Amino acid sequence: MSGETLILVLLVITALGFDFTNGFHDTGNAMATSIATGALKPKVAVALSATLNLVGAFLSVEIAATITKEVLNIQQTSGDDAGQIVAGLTPTTALLIIFAGLIGGILWNLFTWLFGLPSSSSHALFGGLIGSGIAAIGLSGVNWHGVFAKIIVPALLAPVIACLVAACGTWLVFAITRRIAEGRKEQGFRYGQIASASLVSLAHGTGDAQKTMGVIAMALIVTGHLDASTVSHGLPLWVVASCAAAIAIGTYLGGWRIIRTLGKGLVEISSPQGMAAEASSAAIILTSSAAGMALSTTQVATGSILGSGVGKRGAQVRWAVAGRMAVAWLTTLPAAGLVGAASFYIAHLLGNVAGGIAIFVLLVAASAYMYWRAQQNKIDAGNVNDDWDETTGSIVPADVGTIVPTAVAGESASGTTAGPTARSV
Repeated sequence: MSGETLILVLLVITALGFDFTNGFHDTGNAMATSIATGALKPKVAVALSATLNLVGAFLSVEIAATITKEVLNIQQTSGDDAGQIVAGLTPTTALLIIFAGLIGGILWNLFTWLFGLPSSSSHALFGGLIGSGIAAIGLSGVNWHGVFAKIIVPALLAPVIACLVAACGTWLVFAITRRIAEGRKEQGFRYGQIASASLVSLAHGTGDAQKTMGVIAMALIVTGHLDASTVSHGLPLWVVASCAAAIAIGTYLGGWRIIRTLGKGLVEISSPQGMAAEASSAAIILTSSAAGMALSTTQVATGSILGSGVGKRGAQVRWAVAGRMAVAWLTTLPAAGLVGAASFYIAHLLGNVAGGIAIFVLLVAASAYMYWRAQQNKIDAGNVNDDWDETTGSIVPADVGTIVPTAVAGESASGTTAGPTARSV
């Protein structure tokens, strides 16, 4: 096996790893409100979401085509040389750029999952790619027009639009049903939530699985295994099927930490609010997917849930939690970009094959540590719906103790920890 082929194999494995983290990171976008209101049992909700993510991944390739040409300037996008690597760039270097970008996306996904922050998996991926592209080529390595038009503008507008649509929808729902008894209203809208949550899951599979497909397609194009002109008409079945399976498995395992934040931490949500939020999210995500816009489903879903609180008179909205989410959104692109850039520098310093192996090993080690850390204060289907702890604002239920890490709760230099009720993540 040649060095280039080995890096390509590691890249595809890493891309599917990102798709997997995307699945469990974004499960809450579709199912958090249905779980919180009791419309669906937690395990049933993630199983349904996983199935529909799998189906949705086969429905479109528009966003995959966008990813191959709108983020990085590593291939010609028009003319007789369309699909060819830009002058001065080798296939191996191009692969390392994509590889390092994926690492930036995965590590930011895991970091925000650890703290229960519903940040954007899409923007983590784009940030990683932008950072590695700048590290390798400079500012010219990024398609700034495409990034601005297809990523930044939608990122700014999507949560605001989703919030407004969901707020109007929630107000309308309560206005129409004001004469219906609360118990009957809650019960009826729970059935509606099942349908609307299912539609969000389908939309998520249609949108987010394609992002990984686009990354793999980009790697195949730069190594000559795929013709760029064919991407908009379809991708190899193994690419679509593997990405669909990876995001579905990740979804089934359930991103319980983020489901808890969206379902219990942001708004004390009722069934009518949940249905309004989910319907708003599905409509916006499906519309953007058809237009080839790589929208963040997380930002749309969070904006919709926030809007459902704004649209209901007297509803409790935890603005402090919303503020933490906003900080995570603002830092996602630069933070993932820094990790992507650092990963490329390490790979470049050590040399092509050795560097690729080294950053892959670093990725596995960092991922294993964050998974271990999460198990110290585990959130799962059994406690995801426990009451939110107002005194700490933590995702961890009040009866779950944990060691408080220095970076979050100010652990002393001697390594002492807070008592059994201290909570950090």
